[in-house]
Amino acid sequence: MQNPENCYKNVWILSGTSDGPVIANRLLELNYSVFASVLTYKAGQAYNGNPKLHIITGRLKNKDQIINFIKKNKITCVVDATHPFAVIISKNLNDGCKEINIPLLLFERKSLINNTNNFFYIDDLKDINNVDLKNKNILLAIGSRFLNDTANFYINRKANVFTRVLPTYESITKAFGSCIKNSNIAILEPSKNNKSILEKTLCDFWEIDYILCRESGSYSQKNWESIVSVSKMKLFLVKRPKVKNDYSCSFNQYHNLINHIIKKY
Repeated sequence: MQNPENCYKNVWILSGTSDGPVIANRLLELNYSVFASVLTYKAGQAYNGNPKLHIITGRLKNKDQIINFIKKNKITCVVDATHPFAVIISKNLNDGCKEINIPLLLFERKSLINNTNNFFYIDDLKDINNVDLKNKNILLAIGSRFLNDTANFYINRKANVFTRVLPTYESITKAFGSCIKNSNIAILEPSKNNKSILEKTLCDFWEIDYILCRESGSYSQKNWESIVSVSKMKLFLVKRPKVKNDYSCSFNQYHNLINHIIKKY
C-alpha cells in the first residue's frame, strides 16, 4: 500500500545492475521518488520504467558535482551500492554527504565463500605467488581497467593468459587492445542460472588451471566459486579494499536497508 507521506522523499541510489533495480523497485512501490545513477545507457535498461524513477547516466567526477546534484534534487538520503572496488566514487560520496550532512547508507553484498582448499585470498592482482605459472592457463575475470597491466605481468611469468569481459564498449575495446591474444578473449554476461553456467564451458574449453577475480560478492564471483569447488582449478580472490568512510549505516540485506529508510527518512 502506498504511503502519500513519502511522496516528497527522494532517494539517490548509485549501483550496478544487480542490486540497484531491486532496491529502486521496492522504494518505488512505497511511493518514494528514486534517482538511480548508472555508468552506461545499457545499465539503465535494467531498471523498470516508472514516472517516479529518474535514471542518471555517466560518471560523477568529483565531490562538488555530488553536492550540487543532492541540493538540486532535494535528496533525502543516498545509497552507495557501488562495486566494492569503486573506491573513488565511494570516497567522493562520503566527502560530499558529510559536508552537507546528508545520510549515506552502504549496501554491500556478503562474500559467502565456501571452505575449500581450492580458494585463496590475495591482496593484489599480482599476488599469485609460490605457484609455478609456466605454461599454465590463467583466466582473468577482473574487469577491464587493469586488464592489460595484469595480463602483461602474468605473461612475463610464462603463463597462458585468458580473459572474460563484459559486453560493453569500454570492456571490449580494452580487452582487444591489450596484450592478450584475441583468441583468448571471451565476451559474455555473468550467468544467473545455476543450472547453466557458461563460464564452466569456457573453462573446460580453454583448460583453465587458475582463475583470478575480485571479492565483489557478485554473480560472477559466485559462478567462479561454484565452478572451482567441483574441479581441480584454483580460484584466487583479491580482497576487498578497506575504505574508511563515514557511512550512517551499512547493510547486506535488501529488507534491512528498505526498513531503515522507511523508519528514518
